[in-house]
Amino acid sequence: MRVSRLYVEAPLAPGSTLRLAGGAAGHALRVLRLKAGDPLTLFNGEGGEFGAAIVGVRAGTLEVQLGEARAPARESSLRLTLAQGVSRAERMDLVIQKATELGVTSLVPVLSTRSVVRLSGEQAARKLRHWRAVIIAACEQCGRNRLPTLEPPCTLADLLRALPAPTTRLLLAPGAPLRIPDLPPGTADVTVLIGPEGGLAEEEARRCLAAGFRAVSLGPRILRTETAAFAALALLQREFGDL
Repeated sequence: MRVSRLYVEAPLAPGSTLRLAGGAAGHALRVLRLKAGDPLTLFNGEGGEFGAAIVGVRAGTLEVQLGEARAPARESSLRLTLAQGVSRAERMDLVIQKATELGVTSLVPVLSTRSVVRLSGEQAARKLRHWRAVIIAACEQCGRNRLPTLEPPCTLADLLRALPAPTTRLLLAPGAPLRIPDLPPGTADVTVLIGPEGGLAEEEARRCLAAGFRAVSLGPRILRTETAAFAALALLQREFGDL
C-alpha cells in the first residue's frame, strides 16, 4: 500500500504528537481522504522524514503520532541550479514541478528582454508563493525530503552578478557545437540557463558568454523552453548525478 507523504512547517521529533490544521489537514482529509488509523509520512524540508499515524480527526484538524526518524538518500550529489526564463503560468509550473522531481538544488526564475510574463511587487510575491506550493507538492510526490531553494524572480543582469564563481555555467543555445556529454568528468556544480519562450536576445546571450557561460546544444531540433529544461536536467543528472 502506498503511504501518503505530507509536508509540514513544524519541528518533528520521534514519539511526539502533532496537530495539523489549515492547508496540510485539508489536503490530507479532502484530497488524500485519510482517516483515523491511516499511516502517513511527514517531512519538514530539513532532510529527514518520519513514519506517522493519524490518531484523531476533529473539526478539520488531524492529530498525528510520529514514529521513527528516517534519512533515506534521495538527494543528488550534483549541485544543480536551474535559471529558467519565466514563461506562461502552466509552462512555468510544469518546469518547476519536473525540475524538483529531477533533483535540482536551486531554482531561479529569470526575467529577460523577451519574457512574455512581467512580474513586480505583490504579483511577484504571489507567484513565488504559488511556485513554492508547486515545489512542496512535487516533493510530496517524488519522495524528496529537502525543498529546492526558490529564489525571487530576478533580471538577467542580477543573475550574472549573483552567480558564485566555482559553478560550471551552461547556456542552452541551438546550434552550439558543445553537448552536455562533452563536459569534463567530475563536474559537480552546474548552473544551466534557459531562455523564455522567445529565447534570449543576442545581446543577452553575448553578456552570458562574457560572464563565463558556455553555450551547449541539446541536438538539431528547436525545443520549447519547458522541454529544454527537462532534457537538460535529465542529461546532467545522467552524466554527473544520480540518474
